[in-house]
Amino acid sequence: MSKKKQAEFVKWFGPVLDALRELGYSGKPKEVSDRISKDLDLSEAFLNQTIKSGPNRFHNQVAWARQYLIWEGLLDSSIRGTWKLTEKGKNTHLTYEKAHEIFLKWVEINQQARKNKSKKQVVEEQEEEDPDSIDIKAETNLLKVLQTISPFGFENVCKELLREHGFENVEVTQKSKDGGIDGYGVLEINPFVSFKVLFQCKRYKGSVSRAQVGDFRNAMIGRAEKGIILTTGSFT
Repeated sequence: MSKKKQAEFVKWFGPVLDALRELGYSGKPKEVSDRISKDLDLSEAFLNQTIKSGPNRFHNQVAWARQYLIWEGLLDSSIRGTWKLTEKGKNTHLTYEKAHEIFLKWVEINQQARKNKSKKQVVEEQEEEDPDSIDIKAETNLLKVLQTISPFGFENVCKELLREHGFENVEVTQKSKDGGIDGYGVLEINPFVSFKVLFQCKRYKGSVSRAQVGDFRNAMIGRAEKGIILTTGSFT
């Protein structure tokens, strides 16, 4: 398999973002694929190609493009069955060169997380399998993977983590930041008691110091009584 063939789905990174913008920032998987095929006037012969395991090749490639865009923090994966642009994704326009940089970055991360696979084998799997059918395990390298993703991507991981643990209305603040506050959410204890919680994300390899905890506490004054610091490092 040639390198060009292995990286074929990279060319759909930009069109996926463009299609979702045209659809109003979100859409069902088939809507996105149909919009891309219409915009690029793809031939029936191309659209009818299948991969070895049977599924449609084009739809499979678009699904893999979507997976990489999620890893890069450009798509939101929180709504099952719906593809949605993040704020970062709404304003991102990818050339093929930039898309290929994203591809190489995440192939390396996935290969590091799956030491029994070479980079070539990782890409070959992606060409011939559905994203949901491949178990990308990263138990022993999870911190390394989290430390490699973009700051925005790590903030979104923290957002999803809080949502999974009962927080509601979880939002990440804009890039301008607000006194060191990266986001906030609401935790409901019972039908009568709930409170706002601020959070700060530290994508560190080292330690979060006592002074940094103090700065975060000061930033919380007058805004919320509870705060959480999430870090890939440790605390002194």
